[in-house]
Amino acid sequence: MATEAVELPAPAAARPRPAASLTQRASLNVAASLLDYAARIAVNFVVIPILVAGLGRSLYGIWEMLGRLVGYLTAGDGRPTQALRLVVATLQTSDDDDAKRRYVGAAFVVWMLFLPVILAAGTLLVWLVPAITQAPPALHAAVRLAVALLVVGLLFANLASLPESVLRGMNLGYKRMGLQAGLEIVGGALTAGAIALGLGLAGAAGSQIVFAALLGGAFWIVVKRYVPWFGVARPTRADVRSLLGLSAWYSVGEAIAKLLLASDAIILGILVSPAAVASYVLTGYAARLAVNVHVLAAGGVIPGIGGVIGRQQYDKAARLRYELLAVTWLFATAVGGAILLWNRSFLALWVGSDNYAGGVVNLLIVLVMAQTTLIRSDAFIIDSALQPRARVYVAGATVAVTIALATLLTWRFGMVGLCVGVLVGRLTQSIAYPMLTHNCLGRPPKPPLGTFVRPLVVMLLLLAACAYAGQRVVVRHWALWAVGATASFALLLGVALIAGLPAEFRRAVLVRVREARHGLRMVGR
Repeated sequence: MATEAVELPAPAAARPRPAASLTQRASLNVAASLLDYAARIAVNFVVIPILVAGLGRSLYGIWEMLGRLVGYLTAGDGRPTQALRLVVATLQTSDDDDAKRRYVGAAFVVWMLFLPVILAAGTLLVWLVPAITQAPPALHAAVRLAVALLVVGLLFANLASLPESVLRGMNLGYKRMGLQAGLEIVGGALTAGAIALGLGLAGAAGSQIVFAALLGGAFWIVVKRYVPWFGVARPTRADVRSLLGLSAWYSVGEAIAKLLLASDAIILGILVSPAAVASYVLTGYAARLAVNVHVLAAGGVIPGIGGVIGRQQYDKAARLRYELLAVTWLFATAVGGAILLWNRSFLALWVGSDNYAGGVVNLLIVLVMAQTTLIRSDAFIIDSALQPRARVYVAGATVAVTIALATLLTWRFGMVGLCVGVLVGRLTQSIAYPMLTHNCLGRPPKPPLGTFVRPLVVMLLLLAACAYAGQRVVVRHWALWAVGATASFALLLGVALIAGLPAEFRRAVLVRVREARHGLRMVGR
């Protein structure tokens, strides 16, 4: 399907090329994102057991459902900050600073235009949430209050992400290194404190508002320091119209993505129970961490690729895309294998073995994780080309198939059916997105089919072996678990690199790793 890119002002005279290469800047951005996420992981490692113990298994399942339900509302804000980030990325070398400031203003206008939608949807959700979560009558008021506070926190978070979008769009995301990590610790302490004080769901939700306000203020200070042109200028109608058109497609795409990625827990909670949601979510915790790490890492790379696409260097963009897919495949294979080997022991040590959903569910969750990372890699490329329309159409068809299959199979087979429904339903994206990406990049020559068959076979063999071994490996001490998980990840990474990647892509990955190491030495400069 043909798509039309959003019209942007042509870059004026290019500024001098920055001292850091795309790879070096990407490595710095990735390092900053991973540091922030490592802090979040550490915080969750401490806070989630507090939530499970303080709320109880069933109420914790409801808390997870509330997070997914409010997450659906992110699509209702029009996604102006995502559109702004991608537009700024294509204008990195432009001298027209006034145009960039107008796009910042346009993003704020779009946020205001979609504000009534968020408030209306939030009000409806507050009314319906007791029925959706199957909360007992005594908890209806508490659940409604928690949802209302989460909606307010969402509004704060969306507005706070505006300066962050500019920083990332300018390929300077690494400049906030350490700041967000510190605030993650503060946010975790607020949530844990609320539970310790007996404030329950409402207290945990209220802590999100404070965290979002702190984060927004910190990012505003950072972007003012490192982006000289940053400011808000009154946009023209054309600016608002172009960003609104792009934002609308990203908003629809975000709604579809939320239905694909967050509806699993809702379906399970409605058809089975909130307690089943707790087991499913906790078993899939490591896999979700892996997906989020990939998103952050790819997000650090994408502004550079967006700049290449903006200069219409499609052959180079195609090479970068295949390198991104190769690294994604390596990551998914090594991390997925390690999860299959050690997730059972991890859950037993962390929150208790009764929260482990079983080996079959564990394997299916890891397969969905690998599928998701590869799909998102191509989705990032399509969005960087500012051509989201066809991707949204494909995702819309995928969500209809996936939810129908997941609902039917969950009703019949429980958690296993849910995972199979998600995995099979999303094959539509796995097939269509590479074709859309190929069209966005000017139809460059494709590698031979064997280039893709070999990695797929190696991945399936490694994951099958790890799944078999994982049901027989149980450790009862954190030190043994940490050593085993680290060693197995390193071993799987080496085997996957040697056995799975063709020589050309293996060399390209190693070159990027060396350049990334050089880029990391630039931290603090």
